[in-house]
Amino acid sequence: MIPLTLACTTSDRTRPLMDGRFRMNGCDITFIPGEPEDIFRRALRDKAFDVSELSMGSHIVTTARGDAPYVGVPVFLSRAFRHSAVYIRTDRGIRTAADLAGRTIGLPEYQQTAALWVRGFLREQYGVDTKGIAWRTGGERIAITLPEGFDVKPLGRDLEAALADGEIDALIGPRPPRCFLDRSAPVDRLWPDTRAEEQAWFGRTGFFPIMHCLAVRRDVAERHPWLPVELFRAFTAAKRASVEELRLVNVLRVSLPWIAAEAEAQIAAMGGNPWPYGFARNRDEIAAMIRYAVADGLAAKEIAPEALFHPSVLDLLDA
Repeated sequence: MIPLTLACTTSDRTRPLMDGRFRMNGCDITFIPGEPEDIFRRALRDKAFDVSELSMGSHIVTTARGDAPYVGVPVFLSRAFRHSAVYIRTDRGIRTAADLAGRTIGLPEYQQTAALWVRGFLREQYGVDTKGIAWRTGGERIAITLPEGFDVKPLGRDLEAALADGEIDALIGPRPPRCFLDRSAPVDRLWPDTRAEEQAWFGRTGFFPIMHCLAVRRDVAERHPWLPVELFRAFTAAKRASVEELRLVNVLRVSLPWIAAEAEAQIAAMGGNPWPYGFARNRDEIAAMIRYAVADGLAAKEIAPEALFHPSVLDLLDA
């Protein structure tokens, strides 16, 4: 039994491992729960954990430039449609995605995975020249160097306050800004019916945007080459159990009255596996993320999607 530290957010997909319902062969795991921003910062700057949930955007950046401290396992602990992450000033004449061209837009980090996805679909689905946008950030968890021609700078103040004050025209963020929630400024989502927009986009692409993967620190993976496979098996079993719990009707495990019916509908709409793990099933989506990173100037060249993951897990399937 090797001792391991494992940092991740607490969710229905990770809780069955955290509470001991599922165990991983050969490992004595100390779970370190937390919020993604703190986990990623500690993992990328300090290599603080043996195994960590990791931003896919940052993982692509570091792997492409050859200094990635972790190697991935195709367990995608966070996925989210991100049309709902685009907030606009409603007093700037922004009515459609095309109206974002040439604007000043805030985002927590340029390398953030949510921002990577938004820039990608703005370019490829809505024809927006994202290179012509002035991007203003809250800072970066790791240093990035962009080619000439990209207008990316730290704003130097709170992004939500800047949106409320009208200093920026829009904001991309995974959390709703306060001025949107309390209606204290003329701010709304770009797409009011985000679910319809996201479902239409899923119908066109088949992508349920990957946000985070599981990753093993490289020195740990070198000492224990069997570990990535065991991680994949354990996390896949835990995720399957969590999906099955959504369908239970004898006692509802989630505090929503029609969760079982909603689960059945969404499972059917997403091909029977609403939260797919495994490399082969997600290869095209990962390739799109790499393409987006190159277009954003975050990666100097395209890399093979296989380069992001430990070789031992590439053929494993999530049935």
